[in-house]
Amino acid sequence: MAKGEQSAGSVLVTGGAGYVGSHTVRALRAAGRDVVVLDSLEHGNVDAVLGAPLVVGDVADRDLVTSTCHDHGVTQLVHFAAYKAVGESMAKPGIYWRNNVAGSIELFDAVHAAGVAQVVFSSSCSVHGNPDDMPVNESHSIRPESVYAESKAMVERVLHWYSQTTDMKSISLRYFNAAGASFDGAIGEDWDHTFSLIPLAMKALLGDGQRLKVFGDDYDTPDGTCIRDYVHVEDLARAHVQALDHLERGGESTALNIGTGVGSSVMEVLGLASEIAGREVPHDIAARRSGDPAAIFADPEQARILLGWTAKHGLRDIMKTAYDWHAAHTDR
Repeated sequence: MAKGEQSAGSVLVTGGAGYVGSHTVRALRAAGRDVVVLDSLEHGNVDAVLGAPLVVGDVADRDLVTSTCHDHGVTQLVHFAAYKAVGESMAKPGIYWRNNVAGSIELFDAVHAAGVAQVVFSSSCSVHGNPDDMPVNESHSIRPESVYAESKAMVERVLHWYSQTTDMKSISLRYFNAAGASFDGAIGEDWDHTFSLIPLAMKALLGDGQRLKVFGDDYDTPDGTCIRDYVHVEDLARAHVQALDHLERGGESTALNIGTGVGSSVMEVLGLASEIAGREVPHDIAARRSGDPAAIFADPEQARILLGWTAKHGLRDIMKTAYDWHAAHTDR
């Protein structure tokens, strides 16, 4: 297709009722694309699916996937649906192999048979494990340190071999720490369905009085707490749209690290949250968690070169949108 030309069909978004998925559905629709969402609603929220038809079901249901593709004229896939709790993955590895890996293979077989040849996959920076140096670019080793991370790496390899053996091309987006909420306050990240720092900090500020646990303050970082690369969810959603654009222009299959390139410590995050809220985030220092790297942040240069993508929003926008969304939804 010529540069900027849109696909004539619609985009199937699996997991489109989840946090990043629902923001990406909005971004796709804002870009003029027709979208259909497939979500089991095991963890998704039907109220987060705005302006797109929702099909409730499992990605491993090949008959359902096939009929959805045919009924909605699907020509592209954005695949989010997955279990994502690291701790659970270590305790119950079988459900991660079945859901994240085997389910994805069933999905890819079904959509390819229905004519889909362009896929964007929601991967994770966790496929790199604990890198030896920063920032993390695509040439860093793939060495997952959890079943969850391994499941993401395995699906990346599955997609690689699809691209080698069929006409189905794909981009795997290894994103860092998705955070924030939509700027219009329509959707955000429910603190009851996440283990992420920022929504849990908001819960400590606005919720039931439970104090936040900060895991370790003795790391080799400026303030002793872990450093992470936080990416605004609307920037992340835009990366998925631009990845589809790249495939439409004839781009080859690849994997890209999606982050800001800027690391922020836990205490920096809590300090900004306290400034925005006008009171300190209630927190306690706890022991380190096994396997937590001291610092990890992205080198997003390849995403800029291939997709024309860079993050537009920094930590202040992330914290402000998150706080505003959670403050407006404290009755949940």
